[in-house]
Amino acid sequence: QVQLQASGGGLVQAGGSLRLSCAASGFPLHSYTIGWFRQAPGKEREGVSCINSHGGSTSYTDSVKGRFTFSRDNAKKTVYLQMTSLKPEDTAVYYCAAGRRRVVGGCPRPGDMEYWGAGTQVTVSS
Repeated sequence: QVQLQASGGGLVQAGGSLRLSCAASGFPLHSYTIGWFRQAPGKEREGVSCINSHGGSTSYTDSVKGRFTFSRDNAKKTVYLQMTSLKPEDTAVYYCAAGRRRVVGGCPRPGDMEYWGAGTQVTVSS
C-alpha cells in the first residue's frame, strides 16, 4: 500500500525555519519524482520543489530559491524540505507527492503526481 506521510509543519515567526519530512512506503522511492506542493487558502495548489527520479535534478519555484532545500534519504525512504527565512506568504498547507513523470529543469504539475500524502500546515506570522 502506497503511503506518504508528511510532518513537521507548525507556527513560526517570519525569518524562522522549519523542516518538513515526508516518509514514503509501498513504492521504490528512487524510481519516483518526489515533489513538495503547497496550497494557500483561496489559491491553487502550486509546486514548491521536486527531486526527479533516479538521481535526477532538484528544482525550486522562484519564490523559494535560496531559502528552501529539498533532500532525500533513499535508505530511510524519507524526503525533507528545509525551509529557512520563512515569510508570511509561505503560509499554506504543504503536501508531498510522488509520480513517475520527470520534468527537465522543473517540476511536474500537481495533476501529474500519482500519490499524495495528507498535508501539513505551515503558518508564518509577521
